[in-house]
Amino acid sequence: MVWNYSELVKKHFFEPKNVGKIDNADGTGDVGSIACGDALSLTIKVDKEKDTIIDAKFKTFGCGSAIASSSMLTEMVKGKTLDEALKITNRDIAAALGGLPAEKMHCSVMGREALEAAIADYRGEKVAHDEEDEGRIICNCFGITENKIRKVIEEDHLATLEDVTNYTKAGGGCGACIDEIETILEEYQNSQSDKPKPKQAKGKKLTNLERIALIQEVIDNEVRPELEKDSGGLDLIDIDGPRVAIRMIGQCSGCRAAGFTSAWIQEKLREVVDPEIDVVVVEEE
Repeated sequence: MVWNYSELVKKHFFEPKNVGKIDNADGTGDVGSIACGDALSLTIKVDKEKDTIIDAKFKTFGCGSAIASSSMLTEMVKGKTLDEALKITNRDIAAALGGLPAEKMHCSVMGREALEAAIADYRGEKVAHDEEDEGRIICNCFGITENKIRKVIEEDHLATLEDVTNYTKAGGGCGACIDEIETILEEYQNSQSDKPKPKQAKGKKLTNLERIALIQEVIDNEVRPELEKDSGGLDLIDIDGPRVAIRMIGQCSGCRAAGFTSAWIQEKLREVVDPEIDVVVVEEE
């Protein structure tokens, strides 16, 4: 199969940044395994006074997406405090690359896990994803546990078996685990259905006041809670017909994935309020 890679993915594959290993590294994160087809080792150097990552290097065994994701990640973390670096999600890595093929999203997940492991190693803490690996193994082909599948489904709001395979590889081998994965997906979807959601306005022409109220409701109940998980947020600046002006705040301000985030907000508002809505990001004065 021929993958549709962005120009940035190609650039970081053919000319990867920060390849290698830092001597006397302050933290090391090793994830994946060659037996499963993907492995990544990330080393970091930390300015201990400022608690800031001043250098990062990687070695990886994997496909072009794994190399590009690792290369981009090392560029993204430099200059960030450890807490800021930990807020980088796998979707942020993919967005910074101009997107990844859906089937290759597990490469960005591996990068995020390596970063978490390297910072945990520096801090002398238990690696977060080790707890996921201690659970019952669902996918024997790739050694993927129930804990990891549940965590990735929740963090990335996965909805289908194909999504789970793309993000974790689980279900991509012999297929014996498919029924269990679908059961986990069904349990997650049922848990989400219990949450209150804005009433959709399909087939109804909204007044200006109704439109404004519904936009505000979607932002307050569905958008802000997701942004706040990563210490981000937004200000609603103006609503002029189908044009919705917002300003990113917190960790969302200046984030490389801001374009991805605004596109997601626009899609959510179009789905619930009006398919003609156009979200515009206003820069801070």
